Amino acid sequence: MGNKSKQFYHWTDVIADKIIRIKGNKSKYVIESGITPSGMIHAGNFREVITADLIRRALLKRKKSVEFLYVWDDFDVLRKVPVNLPKQDMIKENLRRPVFKVPDPFDCHKSYAEHFEKVFEKESTLVGIEATFIYSHQHYLKCEYFKEIKTALEQTEKIKGILNKYRREPLAKNWLPIFVFCEKCNKDTTKITWEKGYGLSYVCECGKLETIDFRKKGLVTLRWRVDWPMRWHHNKVDFETAGKDHFASGGSVTTGITIQKEIFSSGPPVGITTNDFYEWIGIKGRGQFASSSGNVLTITEMLEVYEPEIIRYLFAGTRPNREFSISFDTDVLALYEEYDKVERTYYGLEQANEKKKEQLKVAYELSLINKASKTIPYQPSFRHLTTLMQIYNFDENKVIDYFGKQLKNKHDTERLKTRAQCAANWVKKYAPEDFRFKVQDKCQVKLVKKEKEILKQVAEIISKQKLTDKQLHEELYILCTNNEYPIKDFFKLCYRVLINKDKGPRLASFILEIGKQKVAKLFNSV
Repeated sequence: MGNKSKQFYHWTDVIADKIIRIKGNKSKYVIESGITPSGMIHAGNFREVITADLIRRALLKRKKSVEFLYVWDDFDVLRKVPVNLPKQDMIKENLRRPVFKVPDPFDCHKSYAEHFEKVFEKESTLVGIEATFIYSHQHYLKCEYFKEIKTALEQTEKIKGILNKYRREPLAKNWLPIFVFCEKCNKDTTKITWEKGYGLSYVCECGKLETIDFRKKGLVTLRWRVDWPMRWHHNKVDFETAGKDHFASGGSVTTGITIQKEIFSSGPPVGITTNDFYEWIGIKGRGQFASSSGNVLTITEMLEVYEPEIIRYLFAGTRPNREFSISFDTDVLALYEEYDKVERTYYGLEQANEKKKEQLKVAYELSLINKASKTIPYQPSFRHLTTLMQIYNFDENKVIDYFGKQLKNKHDTERLKTRAQCAANWVKKYAPEDFRFKVQDKCQVKLVKKEKEILKQVAEIISKQKLTDKQLHEELYILCTNNEYPIKDFFKLCYRVLINKDKGPRLASFILEIGKQKVAKLFNSV
């Protein structure tokens, strides 16, 4: 089968082929994404970033040169106070200023914008995103867009016509496609006068009156509906996507395409013109992300429970136009098991039909931070680790020692460490009560004579015989039969003594993992 028939098996390949087909065979392709750092950048925002990065990799796979520009719109004005941030009064005082001019409410970065930018840039590195970060305020302050600003001003009436076509109320007669930030108070509370050329005047609510040349003084920014297509034009963007809300009839995609074509005389990016939008995602049990109400989840919080590769897989394995929710309940166990199965399929240890196998192969490769190893990495079961971490009182070193010779190399050890930490975090923060336990040092429950006797028989069996978990399981059933002891009552008895609960992990393997000597000592002490 030729490569052409395979390339349509995964959604990233479909989009990469569109880009090459529509934009032609170029020496370099430009992918773009961006956001205003007006608050915490959450996993919902991350969907756009990871989508762009996955398509970047699909182009690289085709031996194409590609650059991913991530644009921080930090020259945008701060319009409202996010509910989940400290120093609310300080933030309120700084409304209407560009976010790069607002102080950091956490007092650890130079500005409000930089705080959220640097947090997200670090997170992006941890999950394998490779982007060139662009800071809009730097470009506006250097007056790099003065030509496009002049073009937009000259075409104000045409832009108004494009926007008014989709508005209930037409734009004001004196509307202009720009904002001007006051040099004195740094706010956009200005009234602007422009007639022609590169000069304009403004008067601010604070009383400042000034005439400037916007080729020399970077106080002017394009309004967002004009700024977005201006960037497509200026950066020669070949691909960008957006959330489904931007693709609504008359939305920013509709007007952006028209403005780029009719005002800036260039062609819009693939993704925008081909309706490759992404759906919103949510948090299971908490609904869709909503920054305004504080219902957000960061990549840092996801990394507490999910390996970086599994976060990438979650997005690579789901088409962008499909909704899904990020879970922290027992679905976490299922996702780890699914990922391990995909990994085994990639290395030929699980079977799948040809189309499915190719889809999983691409999804797995896209999930990796580094290149795939020649042999399958060791797969410590996440479910098993939730048990071991509790048995060893969350001592990571003891858990690593438990696996011993099964770890072939440094990568295996690092994966085990990461997965063990994630398992510990999940147990402590999210696991249902049934999953949580603590192995007892002494019996905490009162027992009758018959209960004590059968426990001492268990102690004798595990002390004198070398048994696998399967053999021990069978011995326990034989023991109950010989003593005419109901098996359900027996299991409940053992769990009550071991962890002071009525149920727990599979008993035979649980006893062996705790340690036969420790269990025998506990059962003999009743």
